[in-house]
Amino acid sequence: MGVIIIDGSTVRSFVNDETHFKTSVDAQFLSLDTNNDGVLSRSEMRKAFESMRLLETHFGVDVATPPEELTRIYDSVFQRFDEDHNGTVDKDEFRSEMKKIMLAVADGLGSSPIQMAVEDDDQSFLKKAADLEAEKIGGGQ
Repeated sequence: MGVIIIDGSTVRSFVNDETHFKTSVDAQFLSLDTNNDGVLSRSEMRKAFESMRLLETHFGVDVATPPEELTRIYDSVFQRFDEDHNGTVDKDEFRSEMKKIMLAVADGLGSSPIQMAVEDDDQSFLKKAADLEAEKIGGGQ
């Protein structure tokens, strides 16, 4: 386990580094595309969001959300990603929405740094942003 320190500029720098951002988002897309058909279905997206447990915990405490409410929320998120409304999310749509999400996170963080505990093998975009920042500082770029 490790601790990273990030702020909005760290996240924004990661998003603006097109090579690193595209590589990271595309790798995440491929890991979510469990049937390897090149697009994400509603069920693949839902499985991914369920694994993150974003909606089932409140400050680390499990809360019961009615199944119909969960379905409505997951459908709403899927519709945001499915920009052309064809019922699937392709890599470009996924990348576009992840960029919007990460920039919203950057705006929310602003210039106030936060500390975050992460697993050593954590593949979150925030950890990748912190790693890229550390690489730039360590590499003298």
